[in-house]
Amino acid sequence: MDVINCKRCGNIFNYFVGEKICPTCKNKLNEQFDTVKDYIYNNPKASIQEVSRECDVSMAQITKWVREERLEFTEDSLVGIECERCGVSIRTGRYCKSCKTNLTSELSTLYKSKEKSKGSNVNKKSLRDHRMRFLE
Repeated sequence: MDVINCKRCGNIFNYFVGEKICPTCKNKLNEQFDTVKDYIYNNPKASIQEVSRECDVSMAQITKWVREERLEFTEDSLVGIECERCGVSIRTGRYCKSCKTNLTSELSTLYKSKEKSKGSNVNKKSLRDHRMRFLE
């Protein structure tokens, strides 16, 4: 547990994990999220600029929620964000479906090649040396 200053208001608080904002600011942020979510539900074709203006929430924060997949643009919306890899317009998240598939495939291939190279160099003595030990 660390004692740090909140990134938003500067107050000191006990930090455990997650975003470095105090509980008060976290509650305010959750209230803003609920406001934005309700506004989007009632106005599904609203742009980020309009939602930002009407809900008094920064466009950066709304974009962050979209990237985190907490918010999503409707199918027929003219608004979207760009895939971080190829730049195609997407409704939510960081990557388009195609890039997600490619990244998964690349990571899987890399993981398999690492496992294969590890498996050939492992001997019983090295396994024995890396076991967990208990102190009395």
